[in-house]
Amino acid sequence: MAIFPQTRTVEPLPVIAPRPRRTGAQGGGRRLPSLRYIGPNWYASVMGTAIVASAGVALPVDVPGLHAACTVVWALSAVLLVTVLAARAGHWLHHRDQARAHLLDPAVAPFYGCVAMALLAVGGATLTVGVDVVGVRAALAVDVVLFVAGTAIGLVAAVVVPYLMVVRHRPAPGTASPVWLLPLVAPMVSASQGALLVPHVAAGQGREALLLACYAMFGLSLLATLVVLPLVFARLVHQGPLPLALTPTLFLVLGPLGQSTTAVNQLADAAPGAVAGPYASAFGAFAVLYGVPVMGFALLWLALAGAMVIRATRDGMGFAMTWWAFTFPVGTCVTGAAGLARHTGLDALTWPAVALYAFLVVAWAVAGTRTVRGVVSGALTAAPVPPAAATARTR
Repeated sequence: MAIFPQTRTVEPLPVIAPRPRRTGAQGGGRRLPSLRYIGPNWYASVMGTAIVASAGVALPVDVPGLHAACTVVWALSAVLLVTVLAARAGHWLHHRDQARAHLLDPAVAPFYGCVAMALLAVGGATLTVGVDVVGVRAALAVDVVLFVAGTAIGLVAAVVVPYLMVVRHRPAPGTASPVWLLPLVAPMVSASQGALLVPHVAAGQGREALLLACYAMFGLSLLATLVVLPLVFARLVHQGPLPLALTPTLFLVLGPLGQSTTAVNQLADAAPGAVAGPYASAFGAFAVLYGVPVMGFALLWLALAGAMVIRATRDGMGFAMTWWAFTFPVGTCVTGAAGLARHTGLDALTWPAVALYAFLVVAWAVAGTRTVRGVVSGALTAAPVPPAAATARTR
């Protein structure tokens, strides 16, 4: 007989520890790891694809089958835009620490200008190329949405990125890069794409306001470029050639040159129905008086940048996403030269546009093929190799 009455043993309740919050490096970093290093520079592939379509239909020559091919490329650019937008959304959702690090990195932050230009490039291509597929109303609606979004993002980037460079990045003297031009050229793209929308606005104050707003963005981007470009050239003269992987970014200088020429020509086309006769004529004259000298300088820079790329290739320059710099900036020179040929009627301007377009198509095909190969192999989505390790690897 037991001295104490029989009692039931009660098992203690398990202690449930609170689940740790998933942040960028913890938890979130383990989800979708392939998106961790997808930076804003990936929008360059969208820009480079869209400009192939836009520049193709802008050529002042009739090439059999070119319009159909440009339609296919436009559709591909739209798919790419949706894909990169989704990838970047996943990057910010699951890898916020890396996303913030990109924003505070002076080598990466300027690429946020590519977000705006990708939206604008696809929107403009939809109105000029995709209109035959989706119809005028749908193409116009898509372009308006992408133009408004792209312009807003571009104007914000044109202020925020230089602000961060001053107060947070503080780059060392002599480190100016052509990449610095990216957030500054985005409003110039808005100026040229906005010209396509001017005729679709009701005649009166609204149409004239849009035209002059595009000219204001043209001036904003042009003057900002004139501030940065001397710094880039001074860096080259005093510090020597850029690192091999960055050498293709020299082609980015062609962006504001070709895009500004494209803008003044397209704005001149839109001016007659938006402003009074004398001003419309003046805008037409300005398109030629501005565009011809600027395209001359663009050809000079193209020769210089091409020589530097040949030198870097001989030194072992491998593929990187910077190769997309061979596409969109060259495409703007195509549309700029085509606009001048349209306004002057000179064959001397037609054939440079055709030659540049041939280069653009080849560069786009090479960059696209190498990018697909890098994504499939995982080389382009892996963690970047530190400069010291890269140097040691090449020895």
